Amino acid sequence: MSYRKLENIEFPEITHTQLVKYAGASGDFNPIHTVEPFAVQAGLGGVIAHGMLVMGFIGESIPKWFEHYSIKKISGRFKGMTKPGEKIIVSGDVVEEKDGRLFCTAQAANAAGDIKVMAKFEVEKRQ
Repeated sequence: MSYRKLENIEFPEITHTQLVKYAGASGDFNPIHTVEPFAVQAGLGGVIAHGMLVMGFIGESIPKWFEHYSIKKISGRFKGMTKPGEKIIVSGDVVEEKDGRLFCTAQAANAAGDIKVMAKFEVEKRQ
């Protein structure tokens, strides 16, 4: 049950360059994310984005939805692979309000609606 729908936030198309930069920033140099021939040989059909990069889009969306709130909890579940060229759209819902906290869900999906990450989070209004 959705208490309140949050505005969709669209991120630019994922690029191979972005994956290489993310590998450097995160320390995750698994070649399935950056080396095309390796990813093809691994049966992935090409490089795939780091799951935490896509989860980060959800994390980046929360302060945009709740400017005057603090994030108290966040968890996510990876549901599908993301390839360069895909645009990620983050959507969310406030599902409950209790004791000054908002309990929410969010998902990151591509333009076709294929879900990449599902998340739950809690925010609390800053004093």
